[in-house]
Amino acid sequence: MEKAEAERVKEKNLTVPQVKKLLEELGEENLDQFQRRVLDYAAKFSKVDAETAEMLVEKLVGEFGLEEAEAVQIVNCMPTSIEELRIFLGGGRKIIESSKLEAIVKLLNEYRLK
Repeated sequence: MEKAEAERVKEKNLTVPQVKKLLEELGEENLDQFQRRVLDYAAKFSKVDAETAEMLVEKLVGEFGLEEAEAVQIVNCMPTSIEELRIFLGGGRKIIESSKLEAIVKLLNEYRLK
């Protein structure tokens, strides 16, 4: 068996704050130009810290039954209204109760950085 076949790469959806934390842990002096740009972007557009982002994704998946990819995008953008939230949930093709959508927006508002 070739080495390439033996190695398995695990793929995971990451939020922007999680990417920021990973790059910061590597140390800016160890980053190439592309990674520095990504870190700059992540620093500008993170709306919560990495731990909060991870917790929110877990809640959106576990308590609200969203797919992980949807939850990651919601945490990345932190929509402030039900209308904005619907965009991430299939643009209305997916039927979700208004009370559930309101609860999601309320949860996001609790953790949104001021």
